[in-house]
Amino acid sequence: MKNKLLFVILLLNFTTLFAQNQTRQDALVLYHNGDYRESIRVCEAELLENPNRIESYVVMCWSLVKNKQYAEAEQRAMEGLVISPYDLRLIEILGEAKFYLGKNNGAMEQFQRYVASAPENGSRVGTAYYFMGEIFIKQARFQHADIALSSAVKKEPTVDSWWVRLGYARESAGNYLEAVNAYDEALRLNPSSIDASRGRERVSAKLQ
Repeated sequence: MKNKLLFVILLLNFTTLFAQNQTRQDALVLYHNGDYRESIRVCEAELLENPNRIESYVVMCWSLVKNKQYAEAEQRAMEGLVISPYDLRLIEILGEAKFYLGKNNGAMEQFQRYVASAPENGSRVGTAYYFMGEIFIKQARFQHADIALSSAVKKEPTVDSWWVRLGYARESAGNYLEAVNAYDEALRLNPSSIDASRGRERVSAKLQ
């Protein structure tokens, strides 16, 4: 009888653990499938069960940013960082939330923290450098933007829009030959890019 009772208890515990793991997986799958609202809902349910579950904070913040709920993403990321102050995923996504809210200095601080600590093959290192480049462009610090965006395309060389922005940063800094190279790469990746075509035309006219 005792063995049977123990078996039932173990089975219930396993079932509960499996259900929790399946829920966590579902939240991430929902995020990858573009169902951001449902992913957020699942993460909220997870956090009601366990307010310290960092994975739920991370997936929720990713989904909130994708769903353009930037203020909520900022708040949730900060809540998660209270629990786990050095979680690089939360640091990076907090930078994105602040960027979209127009909090450029705060965003830059988070991105710099992220790239300083993330491994070379970190999944969002290129993204962080891209956002840093955009902030430098807003600040008219075009040489800094060149450095940041060059780092971004080095990490992820197939993103044509990043090459366009690198071309623009170089063009704005007066580095026209290097700007042509960036625009050409953008056009190689995406021949229909209007921004790259126009940028190359502007720079070519200045080189004549």
